[in-house]
Amino acid sequence: MNIEESVFLVVDDFEPMRKITSGQLRAMGAKFILTANNGAEALRLLRGQRVDVILSDWNMPVMSGLELLLQVRATAQLASLPFIIITAEVEHKRIKEAIESGVNDLLIKPYTAAQLASRVEKVLLSHHKMNAKDLAVHEREHNSVVDAHMSSPPTILVVDDVPDNLLLLSRLFEDEYRVRVAGSGSKALEMCQSNDPPDLVMLDIMMPGMDGFEVARRMREHPTSGTIPVIFITANHEEAARLQGIELGAVDFVIKPIDPTLLKPRVRNFMRHVELHKQLQANYDSMLELTRLREDVEHITRHDMKAPLAGVIGLVQALAEDGQMNRQQIEQLRTVEETALRVLDMINLSSELFKMETDRFKLDAQPVNIAYVLQRIVELARASFAHKQLDILLHFDADGESEVSQAWGDSMLCYSLFQNLIKNACEAASEKGRVTVTLIDRTALYIVIENDGVVPVEIRDRFFSKFVTSGKHDASGLGAYSAKLLAKAQNGDISMTVSDQKNITSIAVTLPRYEVGMK
Repeated sequence: MNIEESVFLVVDDFEPMRKITSGQLRAMGAKFILTANNGAEALRLLRGQRVDVILSDWNMPVMSGLELLLQVRATAQLASLPFIIITAEVEHKRIKEAIESGVNDLLIKPYTAAQLASRVEKVLLSHHKMNAKDLAVHEREHNSVVDAHMSSPPTILVVDDVPDNLLLLSRLFEDEYRVRVAGSGSKALEMCQSNDPPDLVMLDIMMPGMDGFEVARRMREHPTSGTIPVIFITANHEEAARLQGIELGAVDFVIKPIDPTLLKPRVRNFMRHVELHKQLQANYDSMLELTRLREDVEHITRHDMKAPLAGVIGLVQALAEDGQMNRQQIEQLRTVEETALRVLDMINLSSELFKMETDRFKLDAQPVNIAYVLQRIVELARASFAHKQLDILLHFDADGESEVSQAWGDSMLCYSLFQNLIKNACEAASEKGRVTVTLIDRTALYIVIENDGVVPVEIRDRFFSKFVTSGKHDASGLGAYSAKLLAKAQNGDISMTVSDQKNITSIAVTLPRYEVGMK
């Protein structure tokens, strides 16, 4: 889909900014543009109308751009919608939060129309999955725009109604910067509010028609020119004029006649801010690219490693239960199975938990023979914790046959979930102690894991929080935390109770029960 066919939603609480962004999109060829003045209004539009790209400001009342992004990513029908945040936000931590929440691109204000066009085209093409050749071509074109923006010298606009002054200042800076000139305030304002505004304005005050103060005032009222630094250049020595210039946002005040040896380093100082802004945009672009690279690696990990690994586990389990293997061979197969399950758990932790934490995980639910999963993990736990001489029991409490107790979830996530919980219970149990796993099959599936010993009082309220651990050397503190995420991701729940009187800790997991016809 190209720009002409795409529907854009521009979200900004500042009406002039909505108009400018809409105008820039129309200049690119866009024909279908919707607008909203906050995230809540945008969300209402999204529920009733087709939208192909969202361009949203960050800081807005009612619902911010980041809150809108989170809502979009959490809604199945909208989750993959291209989302560009346009913002003056520069705090690294908040930018990282937007990237982790699934933003497709970030455009830091102020920006040019060419930069906006490049990013809109990029997200559109990426979203519609062009072929590799076209993608490579566009990436080169996009990078060339970015490189040109980064490598081109900053632009100074010199504004004066005296031609000799324009000539003097343009020659003074032409070796270091791009210099443009305007002989009147109205012409300067037009250039500042164009799609290619300057990076710095050197503005004379005393001019016929529109004086420098009026130019600066109107610049501050317009989104495109509102943040452009202004240096006033004047023969007026009065303090009142200086104060008026400062109130209008001037970054410096230079008195004529001009001293080039003083003016040039002062301009260089302000231009450093321009370069820092360009570098900031480049840094955020790099953060986005690194995030996309990580997601690509995670995609490869999940799809290219998990499926073969699940096949290996299934094959090993089938061989171990074949009946033609001797005891030693079966033990060796079980060792392979346990190792493969641990690798699978590592893959789940690395590739899925991050998505669960950021509400971006999508469950592909299938029937899961939960009784078989528990049976296999219990058998492996008996072998792994044989040195503690634990009594590890598995009970079924079902209305029907326990062997057909099926959850509606993901079998690999269930393996990771219960492997973590049963392993933790065995580690916490005392020598020669007892661990009991009970499957209760009713309208939902309830799996209760009990062990002797109690969770320390100081961590009970935080038991399922991240990095919480007590008394375990080299423990990550992610076991219970990941179990909670894995249960919630499968539309289940998890809880913990402690009986100090009986010296027992119980973990209860609830999972949806599979019913025929579920999709």
